[in-house]
Amino acid sequence: MQSFPLILCADDYGLSPAVSAGILEALAAGRLNATGAMTNQPNWKPAARDLHALQGRGRPQDALFGVHLNLTMGKPLTGAAALASSGSFPQLATFLRGRLPREALVDVTAEIRAQLDAFEEAMGRAPDFIDGHQHVHVLEPVRGLLLDEAQRRGYAGKVWLRDSADRPDRILRRGVEAKKALALAWFGRGFAKEARARGFEVNEGFSGFSAFDAARDYGADFARYLAQPGARHLVMCHPGHVDEELKSLDPVTTTREQELAFLLSDGFAAAMEKAGARLGMWTGSQTWSGDS
Repeated sequence: MQSFPLILCADDYGLSPAVSAGILEALAAGRLNATGAMTNQPNWKPAARDLHALQGRGRPQDALFGVHLNLTMGKPLTGAAALASSGSFPQLATFLRGRLPREALVDVTAEIRAQLDAFEEAMGRAPDFIDGHQHVHVLEPVRGLLLDEAQRRGYAGKVWLRDSADRPDRILRRGVEAKKALALAWFGRGFAKEARARGFEVNEGFSGFSAFDAARDYGADFARYLAQPGARHLVMCHPGHVDEELKSLDPVTTTREQELAFLLSDGFAAAMEKAGARLGMWTGSQTWSGDS
């Protein structure tokens, strides 16, 4: 069996102290090689200090830290009066409809800028990649505004972007949350082509969609995420511990503990070995590498 490298990315770093602690645990154990930060959350600054500390202890060269652009949970960093008229971000359905008023588009641009600024200020550098909470970054009109801002910052050729879509045949063969994955592929169609046209690298192959159902066997689902890998495969995950802050923000709780337990278990290593997968990273344009 030919082995293949993949990026295993934990979403929602900074969402709550317990979620961040769980992700840090998996990073330190070498069971993740990327995490995306929610820089609009109150916990981002202390969470960023913890990333610096991990980096200072000899962060593996292939651990990447990015921005998990958030426009659908919590409060904006900017005023965003038109976008967040209640003081909090709207639900995802607002973006799926694709009919934001002009004044809300101005707010989206300002918020994208503020969340990227928050990462740069805390980490002292640009992010390694950008993705989005609930995949909002691949939706119109957010995608165009994000690409504009990323180009303005000179990120092209330096920062890669997550494509949340995959080919329908791969999605159907994996058979995990296929309806959700197919819907995202439809809403995000054309994102990769547009990103590449602007000079940004993207992954090719994407999995990790979950029902967030505690009754499911996450280890069995994870093994299926590794099936039918793309040429630059990326698997998202949502590990973490649970605290009261998380419970107040997000219904996804128990399954975070289950995902973390699996990632830290022998079952994870066995699934990776059986699939011929290894954690690997970009080394340059159109190229991947991984630990041998």
